[in-house]
Amino acid sequence: MDKTPPSPPQTPEHTPTGQEPYRRDFLGMVTTAGAVTGAAACAIPFLESLKPQDSASAHAPVDVDLSKLAPGQQTTVVWQGKPVFILRRTPEDIAKLQNAAQADTLRDPSSKEHQQPPYAENWHRSLTPEYGVYVGICTHLGCVPAYAPAAAGNVPAPAPEGAGKPISQETPPGGYACPCHGSKFDLAGRVFKGAPAPYNLPVPPYFMPTPTTLRLGENPKGQSFDFSTIVQI
Repeated sequence: MDKTPPSPPQTPEHTPTGQEPYRRDFLGMVTTAGAVTGAAACAIPFLESLKPQDSASAHAPVDVDLSKLAPGQQTTVVWQGKPVFILRRTPEDIAKLQNAAQADTLRDPSSKEHQQPPYAENWHRSLTPEYGVYVGICTHLGCVPAYAPAAAGNVPAPAPEGAGKPISQETPPGGYACPCHGSKFDLAGRVFKGAPAPYNLPVPPYFMPTPTTLRLGENPKGQSFDFSTIVQI
Protein backbone atom coordinates (compact mmCIF):
# COMPACT_ATOMS: atom_id res chain seq x y z
CA MET A 1 0.00 0.00 0.00
CA ASP A 2 1.38 3.38 -1.01
CA LYS A 3 1.98 5.46 2.14
CA THR A 4 3.32 8.48 0.29
CA PRO A 5 1.58 11.56 1.78
CA PRO A 6 -0.52 13.58 -0.64
CA SER A 7 1.07 16.64 -2.14
CA PRO A 8 0.05 19.94 -0.50
CA PRO A 9 -2.35 22.10 -2.50
CA GLN A 10 -0.66 24.52 -4.79
CA THR A 11 -0.55 28.13 -3.65
CA PRO A 12 -0.29 31.05 -6.05
CA GLU A 13 3.47 31.21 -5.61
CA HIS A 14 3.79 27.52 -6.51
CA THR A 15 1.33 27.48 -9.40
CA PRO A 16 3.34 26.57 -12.52
CA THR A 17 1.20 28.73 -14.75
CA GLY A 18 1.37 31.81 -12.49
CA GLN A 19 3.62 34.58 -13.70
CA GLU A 20 5.75 36.48 -11.26
CA PRO A 21 5.25 40.22 -11.40
CA TYR A 22 8.15 42.05 -12.89
CA ARG A 23 9.30 45.61 -13.14
CA ARG A 24 10.36 47.42 -16.26
CA ASP A 25 13.52 49.40 -16.10
CA PHE A 26 13.53 52.85 -17.62
CA LEU A 27 15.81 53.01 -20.67
CA GLY A 28 19.02 54.86 -20.00
CA MET A 29 18.82 56.77 -23.25
CA VAL A 30 16.07 57.14 -25.84
CA THR A 31 16.56 59.28 -28.93
CA THR A 32 13.54 60.82 -30.63
CA ALA A 33 13.66 62.24 -34.13
CA GLY A 34 10.79 63.31 -36.36
CA ALA A 35 7.38 62.03 -35.29
CA VAL A 36 6.38 61.51 -31.69
CA THR A 37 6.53 57.87 -30.57
CA GLY A 38 5.53 55.99 -27.48
CA ALA A 39 2.78 58.41 -26.46
CA ALA A 40 1.00 55.69 -24.52
CA ALA A 41 4.09 55.07 -22.41
CA CYS A 42 4.32 58.77 -21.66
CA ALA A 43 0.76 58.95 -20.43
CA ILE A 44 1.38 57.24 -17.12
CA PRO A 45 2.40 59.11 -13.98
CA PHE A 46 6.01 59.15 -12.87
CA LEU A 47 7.04 55.52 -12.47
CA GLU A 48 8.11 54.02 -9.19
CA SER A 49 10.93 52.31 -11.09
CA LEU A 50 12.53 55.71 -11.73
CA LYS A 51 13.15 56.38 -8.04
CA PRO A 52 16.88 56.62 -7.34
CA GLN A 53 18.56 53.91 -5.32
CA ASP A 54 20.22 54.64 -1.99
CA SER A 55 23.73 54.67 -3.37
CA ALA A 56 26.42 57.18 -4.20
CA SER A 57 26.22 56.23 -7.88
CA ALA A 58 22.55 57.22 -8.03
CA HIS A 59 23.52 60.80 -7.16
CA ALA A 60 26.69 61.01 -9.23
CA PRO A 61 26.86 63.38 -12.23
CA VAL A 62 25.90 61.88 -15.59
CA ASP A 63 27.89 62.65 -18.75
CA VAL A 64 25.95 62.68 -22.02
CA ASP A 65 27.57 62.53 -25.47
CA LEU A 66 25.82 64.99 -27.79
CA SER A 67 28.03 64.45 -30.84
CA LYS A 68 25.39 62.41 -32.69
CA LEU A 69 22.37 64.49 -31.66
CA ALA A 70 21.14 66.28 -34.78
CA PRO A 71 19.22 69.58 -34.76
CA GLY A 72 15.58 68.87 -33.97
CA GLN A 73 16.39 65.66 -32.09
CA GLN A 74 15.85 64.98 -28.42
CA THR A 75 17.47 62.40 -26.16
CA THR A 76 16.18 61.33 -22.74
CA VAL A 77 18.53 60.23 -19.98
CA VAL A 78 17.98 59.29 -16.34
CA TRP A 79 19.46 61.51 -13.65
CA GLN A 80 18.73 60.79 -9.96
CA GLY A 81 15.83 58.62 -11.06
CA LYS A 82 14.26 61.40 -13.14
CA PRO A 83 13.85 61.52 -16.93
CA VAL A 84 15.76 64.49 -18.33
CA PHE A 85 15.05 65.83 -21.82
CA ILE A 86 18.04 67.13 -23.78
CA LEU A 87 16.96 68.84 -26.96
CA ARG A 88 19.14 70.22 -29.74
CA ARG A 89 17.14 73.13 -31.08
CA THR A 90 17.07 74.18 -34.71
CA PRO A 91 17.66 77.80 -35.78
CA GLU A 92 13.89 78.00 -36.35
CA ASP A 93 13.23 76.77 -32.81
CA ILE A 94 15.57 79.41 -31.40
CA ALA A 95 13.88 82.16 -33.40
CA LYS A 96 10.46 81.04 -32.20
CA LEU A 97 11.53 81.22 -28.56
CA GLN A 98 12.26 84.92 -29.06
CA ASN A 99 8.87 85.62 -30.63
CA ALA A 100 7.08 88.24 -28.53
CA ALA A 101 3.68 86.99 -29.71
CA GLN A 102 4.38 83.52 -28.30
CA ALA A 103 5.68 85.00 -25.05
CA ASP A 104 2.26 86.54 -24.51
CA THR A 105 0.74 83.03 -24.44
CA LEU A 106 3.07 81.77 -21.69
CA ARG A 107 2.39 81.78 -17.96
CA ASP A 108 5.96 82.55 -16.91
CA PRO A 109 7.87 83.66 -20.03
CA SER A 110 10.69 85.33 -18.08
CA SER A 111 11.25 82.41 -15.70
CA LYS A 112 10.52 84.44 -12.57
CA GLU A 113 9.51 81.34 -10.61
CA HIS A 114 12.44 79.40 -9.14
CA GLN A 115 12.33 76.43 -11.50
CA GLN A 116 15.85 76.72 -12.92
CA PRO A 117 19.42 77.67 -11.97
CA PRO A 118 20.40 81.36 -12.12
CA TYR A 119 22.42 80.65 -15.26
CA ALA A 120 19.22 79.45 -17.00
CA GLU A 121 17.11 82.50 -16.13
CA ASN A 122 17.02 83.75 -19.71
CA TRP A 123 14.73 83.55 -22.74
CA HIS A 124 16.03 80.08 -23.71
CA ARG A 125 16.30 78.73 -20.10
CA SER A 126 19.66 77.10 -20.75
CA LEU A 127 23.41 77.68 -20.87
CA THR A 128 23.35 77.98 -24.64
CA PRO A 129 20.38 78.56 -26.97
CA GLU A 130 21.26 75.48 -29.01
CA TYR A 131 20.52 72.97 -26.24
CA GLY A 132 17.51 72.80 -23.93
CA VAL A 133 17.73 70.67 -20.77
CA TYR A 134 14.66 69.96 -18.62
CA VAL A 135 13.43 67.39 -16.13
CA GLY A 136 10.66 65.73 -18.13
CA ILE A 137 8.01 65.66 -15.41
CA CYS A 138 4.87 67.77 -15.73
CA THR A 139 4.48 70.17 -12.81
CA HIS A 140 0.77 69.36 -12.58
CA LEU A 141 0.55 65.72 -11.47
CA GLY A 142 3.89 64.22 -12.51
CA CYS A 143 3.20 62.72 -15.94
CA VAL A 144 5.85 62.68 -18.67
CA PRO A 145 5.13 65.16 -21.51
CA ALA A 146 5.52 64.11 -25.13
CA TYR A 147 7.85 65.96 -27.51
CA ALA A 148 6.81 67.10 -30.97
CA PRO A 149 9.21 68.73 -33.45
CA ALA A 150 8.32 72.01 -35.10
CA ALA A 151 6.93 70.20 -38.14
CA ALA A 152 4.05 68.65 -36.16
CA GLY A 153 0.58 70.14 -36.43
CA ASN A 154 -1.81 71.35 -33.79
CA VAL A 155 -5.46 72.28 -33.44
CA PRO A 156 -6.41 75.43 -31.53
CA ALA A 157 -8.76 75.03 -28.60
CA PRO A 158 -10.34 77.67 -26.39
CA ALA A 159 -8.56 78.32 -23.09
CA PRO A 160 -10.50 78.69 -19.84
CA GLU A 161 -12.02 82.11 -19.26
CA GLY A 162 -9.42 84.68 -18.27
CA ALA A 163 -6.52 82.36 -19.07
CA GLY A 164 -5.23 84.29 -22.09
CA LYS A 165 -4.82 83.04 -25.63
CA PRO A 166 -5.91 79.50 -26.56
CA ILE A 167 -3.66 76.49 -26.24
CA SER A 168 -3.69 73.50 -28.59
CA GLN A 169 -5.49 70.20 -28.18
CA GLU A 170 -2.43 68.33 -29.41
CA THR A 171 1.29 68.67 -28.86
CA PRO A 172 2.15 72.19 -30.04
CA PRO A 173 4.52 72.29 -33.02
CA GLY A 174 7.93 72.68 -31.51
CA GLY A 175 6.85 71.92 -27.94
CA TYR A 176 5.66 69.42 -25.36
CA ALA A 177 2.23 68.21 -24.31
CA CYS A 178 1.25 66.21 -21.25
CA PRO A 179 -1.10 63.42 -22.42
CA CYS A 180 -2.66 63.07 -18.96
CA HIS A 181 -4.37 66.45 -18.50
CA GLY A 182 -3.34 68.55 -21.50
CA SER A 183 -0.64 70.88 -20.18
CA LYS A 184 1.48 72.42 -22.94
CA PHE A 185 5.08 73.65 -22.85
CA ASP A 186 7.26 75.37 -25.43
CA LEU A 187 10.79 74.30 -26.40
CA ALA A 188 12.20 76.17 -23.41
CA GLY A 189 9.97 74.15 -21.09
CA ARG A 190 7.74 77.18 -20.41
CA VAL A 191 4.10 76.36 -19.70
CA PHE A 192 1.32 77.92 -21.76
CA LYS A 193 -1.49 79.90 -20.16
CA GLY A 194 -4.67 77.91 -19.60
CA ALA A 195 -2.79 74.70 -18.84
CA PRO A 196 -3.34 72.89 -15.52
CA ALA A 197 0.43 72.79 -14.87
CA PRO A 198 1.27 75.76 -12.60
CA TYR A 199 5.00 76.04 -13.37
CA ASN A 200 7.59 75.66 -16.11
CA LEU A 201 9.44 72.37 -16.42
CA PRO A 202 12.39 72.29 -13.98
CA VAL A 203 15.94 72.76 -15.28
CA PRO A 204 18.53 70.58 -13.52
CA PRO A 205 22.08 71.67 -12.66
CA TYR A 206 24.42 70.99 -15.58
CA PHE A 207 27.31 72.32 -17.58
CA MET A 208 29.20 71.42 -20.77
CA PRO A 209 32.82 70.33 -20.26
CA THR A 210 33.20 70.22 -24.07
CA PRO A 211 31.01 71.50 -26.93
CA THR A 212 29.59 67.99 -27.40
CA THR A 213 29.48 66.72 -23.80
CA LEU A 214 26.86 67.65 -21.24
CA ARG A 215 27.28 66.83 -17.54
CA LEU A 216 24.07 66.54 -15.53
CA GLY A 217 24.16 67.15 -11.80
CA GLU A 218 27.09 69.56 -11.70
CA ASN A 219 27.04 73.35 -11.97
CA PRO A 220 29.42 75.42 -14.10
CA LYS A 221 32.54 76.60 -12.30
CA GLY A 222 31.74 79.53 -10.02
CA GLN A 223 27.98 78.84 -10.07
CA SER A 224 25.82 77.42 -7.29
CA PHE A 225 22.40 75.79 -7.56
CA ASP A 226 20.68 73.18 -5.40
CA PHE A 227 17.97 71.36 -7.36
CA SER A 228 16.04 70.57 -4.16
CA THR A 229 15.25 74.31 -3.80
CA ILE A 230 13.02 74.53 -6.88
CA VAL A 231 9.36 75.45 -6.38
CA GLN A 232 7.81 72.26 -7.74
CA ILE A 233 8.48 69.12 -9.72
